Amino acid sequence: MRLDFASDNTSGMAPEALAALTQANTGYARSYGADEVSRQTADEIRKRLDADVEVRFLYSGTAANAIALSMLAWPYEAVLAHHAAHVCTDETGAPGFFGQGMGLVGLPGLSGRIDPEALQLALDVPEVGHRQPPAALSLTQATEYGAVYSVEELQALIAPVKARGLGVHMDGARLANAVAAGFDVKSLARLGVDLLVWGGAKAGAGCVEALVIFDRSLAHRIDNRLKQAGQTASKGRLLVAPLLGLLQSGQWEAGAAHANAMAMRLANGIADATPYALAHPVEANAVFARMPTPAHARLTDAGWACYRFDDGSVRFVCSWATTPEAVDDLIETLAC
Repeated sequence: MRLDFASDNTSGMAPEALAALTQANTGYARSYGADEVSRQTADEIRKRLDADVEVRFLYSGTAANAIALSMLAWPYEAVLAHHAAHVCTDETGAPGFFGQGMGLVGLPGLSGRIDPEALQLALDVPEVGHRQPPAALSLTQATEYGAVYSVEELQALIAPVKARGLGVHMDGARLANAVAAGFDVKSLARLGVDLLVWGGAKAGAGCVEALVIFDRSLAHRIDNRLKQAGQTASKGRLLVAPLLGLLQSGQWEAGAAHANAMAMRLANGIADATPYALAHPVEANAVFARMPTPAHARLTDAGWACYRFDDGSVRFVCSWATTPEAVDDLIETLAC
């Protein structure tokens, strides 16, 4: 079974990440995140954001998202998110677990982008004692359907939320792909994002994700919270070094740009050489095709791993490691 397009999680670590890990694995260093590698990585993130932020490093995006949301909402409150967002569909109730009962309210919108009118309707729902009122908004950049919010689109969503005094979280598991598509990551501070999960795993950095805290008041006792959640790495340099390798080399952006280019190559091939229609605009590293069940089964039988998404389309995801040859092989199989 070929796993090339099953997910950007199926690729290995980028060479720059692996080299940085090997380099960090020499001598001795302070433990529990007090090491020089962690400091340098946090500084690289601050430089890209052009913001004075607190940064911590976690083992997984699920934990980072769930802990971030639990920092913005009480157990009797809820978080507004797109109904297809990872926090709603793929984290097994982790936000509610870490938030001790905190709820999630799914909102509609094309290609994973939250519809501004739907958001406003949710904000305008009368607050009563029988429902969990919203305390925060969760956004995903790039979205689960490979769409990239513009700065203006984010502003239209964040402004009414901040006007209500609510918090804003961003799941940036594929933030690198959004940046490679032209998104200005320096806009996040002025837009009013309170907490950002800076993706490392999907960018080729092993399993590390960064929790970026714009609102420093939220960082009170964050280290205690992370330790209790089992998210404090004893040998922190070895968790973080792969991300440092990507950031210092520029591969965090370059690998994402390559993945995006491979996705566009695949999308063009599907449009030109196959009978299948694209289900969503291709703006990052994911391609969604409308494919009947028998055709999907034939693709699987031919040895390609890919799965049907919750809107019924079949998803293909490119990574830093995707080759043009693999894209062309897949297009040829789809065309048969």
